[in-house]
Formats: sequence, C-alpha cells, structure tokens
Amino acid sequence: MLTDHPLTEPSTRRRTWGPVLAVAGAALFVTVVHLVGQRLEETGTDLRLLGSAVMRGTPDVVLTPRVLMPVVVGAAGVLWGPSWAARLRWRHLLWGSAAAAAVWAVALALTSGWGRLTEPLGSVYEYPNDVPKVESLGSFLPTFLDSVPPDSADPWTAHVGGHPAGALLVFVLLDRAGLGGLGWAAALCIAGGALAVPAVLVGVRAVADEAAARVVAPFVVLAPTALFVATSADGFFTLVSAWGIALVAVGAAGGPGRRRDVAALAGGLLLGLGLFLSFGLAALAPLAAAVVVVRHREIGWGRVLRVLLLGAAGTLVVVALFAVAGYWWFDGLAATDARLATGQALTNRPWSYFVWANVAAGILAVGPAAVAGLGALRRARLAVLPLGALAGVLVSDLTGVVRGETERIWLPFEVWVLVATAFLPARHRRFWLAGGVVCALVLEVGLRLEW
Repeated sequence: MLTDHPLTEPSTRRRTWGPVLAVAGAALFVTVVHLVGQRLEETGTDLRLLGSAVMRGTPDVVLTPRVLMPVVVGAAGVLWGPSWAARLRWRHLLWGSAAAAAVWAVALALTSGWGRLTEPLGSVYEYPNDVPKVESLGSFLPTFLDSVPPDSADPWTAHVGGHPAGALLVFVLLDRAGLGGLGWAAALCIAGGALAVPAVLVGVRAVADEAAARVVAPFVVLAPTALFVATSADGFFTLVSAWGIALVAVGAAGGPGRRRDVAALAGGLLLGLGLFLSFGLAALAPLAAAVVVVRHREIGWGRVLRVLLLGAAGTLVVVALFAVAGYWWFDGLAATDARLATGQALTNRPWSYFVWANVAAGILAVGPAAVAGLGALRRARLAVLPLGALAGVLVSDLTGVVRGETERIWLPFEVWVLVATAFLPARHRRFWLAGGVVCALVLEVGLRLEW
C-alpha cells in the first residue's frame, strides 16, 4: 500500500547514504562506459559522437567571460530558488518556473557564443532545412512517406525522415504563420522546453500534492536537461508530452466531474499529437497509465477505467485525423525503421555498447540530484512518475533503435525522472541542487555539444 508521503523523512542512515551511493554508482558507471567507448574509438569503431564517448560533442574546454551568465543564474537559483518555490502563489510559481527555466537554458547556450541558439537548428540535418521543400500543405501528409527512403528522388533530411510527419509539420506551420527563420524556430524550442516545467509541477501536484511540487520546482528548472532545451526540437516535443501526462493525471486526481473528464480527454489529445512528433514518445504509455492507476484506491476502478478510456479516445482522435489527412502512423513507423536499417544511424553504432552508453548519457542529462533522488526513492504514490519514466526509457533503450544522442532524445522522459528529487532529505536538497548546476556548467564548458 502506498502510504509513505514523499516528504516524510526515513531513518537518518538511509536518507544520508542512499543518495550518496546512488550517485557514486552512477559516476562509476558513466566512467566505465566512457573508457570502453574510448577504447572502441581507438580500435577503429566510429561511434559517431564527434570525439566524445557518451554524449554527442567534441571535448574542448572553452572558458570565456560569457560563462559568468549561467554561473550567476545558477547561483541565484541555488540560493533563492527553494525559498521562492516554497513561498510564491501557485499560479506565480508555474509562470515563474517557466521563465526561470528559459533564462537558465538561454544562459547556458550563450556561453558558446551569441549565435548558439540558432546554430544547431541551422544544420542541414534539422527540420528547418526541409521547410522550403513543402510546397502544399494539402499534399504534404499524403506524400510524406515518398521522401522517407534515403534513395528516393528528394529524400528528407536525417531528422525529418527519422520522425513522424508532425515534427516537420510544426515548423512548416510556423513558417506559414509568418514566423519563418531560425530565430523563431529557436524561440519555439525554448518556449516548449520552458513551458514543460509547469506541466511537471501540475503533474506532481495531481499525483501527490502541492508541497511536493514546490520541492521539485527548482530541480526541474536548474537540471542539466536545460542544455538541450534551447537548442533542439526535443524541447517542443517535451512540452506536448509533459502537458499530456499532467492533464491525464489531473483527470484522475478526484471524483467524477466535467472538468476532470475534459482534462483527461485533452491529455489524450496531446499524447496523441506527441506520437506524430516522435515515434519514441509511444514509450510514455506506461507513465500515462501509471498516473491514473495509482489513484485507484481513492477514485475506484470504475473512475480509473473512465479516465483511461477518455485519454485513449483523445489519442485515437489524433491518429484518425492524421489518417484521414493521408498519414498512417504505422506506415510511417515501418518506413522509418526501413530507413534506419539501411543508414549509418544503426549499422555503424554497435548496440552492445549503446545499450549502456544511452543510459550513461541520460544520467549526465538529469544530473546528480535526480540520481540521488532515485537513491532515496520510497514506496509513495509520487514514485510512479520517475519509475514510469524509467520504464519508458528501458523500452526505448532495449529496442535498439536509439543509439546515441539520448541526452536530448529522452528529454520527455528525463523531466519526469527529475521528480525523484522530491524524496531527497530536506537538509541536503540545496547541496544536490548545486550539484546539478555544477554538472550543467561542466558539460557546457568542457564539451562542444552539437545541440
């Protein structure tokens, strides 16, 4: 029975050594994976990580005065973030956390130069590159799969061909709305990643309570995941999926009511939309189900079934709309699998290594605070959020489709893993919060990340 509240302190020895041992074990794991990766590179295996052995980036320490920006932002967050999160009115906390997340992400990105926000999206492999290829919205979805094979007449670029049609469609619609160019594309990604933070807080409050959400807030804002929010489309994907999970959780947070039914249906619609942004977001299904099932003692199995059906109905509506418009999700998945099987994304990356390296990259992305929180995890209702996210990560990892770059690909899962920080002992939280900030700064300064 899940009776232990996440903020209830366990024994002194357990709350001290559990997090420490978890972080030490994770550090050892990442180190071993890194050394194995280096050895593979030395013996002729091209991991296609740009010289790194875990994250995709070039090892290169760059210290400039611009580093002071994230140092100041991070220090302010560590010093005052927890107290502000505890005192602000709930609505102000939601908006404030989104704003703070945007500032932190932008500050980190700008340490590599003022053009860093748009540079990653300007790659020939990214979505904006293919926006000019779309001449007609009416024919876009029905003909999308024609350009997925790499040997087609005019193939989509790597990221477009490796994702459902909805991912490119987002940037096409942005362009059609008069917001074309890399600047607006970057703004969309930054806003997406930042607005995912209040979604996590809403989800935490729905599953547990507001006190837990206030504890989690500064950790989600200042996590190393911010390194990939401002510079990759996965930030926008995270926005859609995070609010989908949060609204489904809200739908199960109480007894029958029209507002809760609408929340569950809206959550399903967003999760359905997420399926057409990234095939990998299908692995969020365990988490989406968990946030509902975990409330069965309070709301009864009848209500659980109703919320699940409403969420599923919302998802199926999106699938049906895309099908009517000419794009069948399963055909897209098959076409993408065929493309990956014939391309370098899989054939030149040994699964036996990346099944471990993927996890190592994810550990660095969430940072030591999340790992410490997992080490302090207890039998409480809130634990379903990080555990459900980890279940999705495990599914994604074992499929073998994802090999590298999980620091950004798993961003929609990583924001929920960060919820484990609610289990950290109160007197150690600021220490672990600072640890996450330092981890982000070290990665930004020491590694020229592609994203």
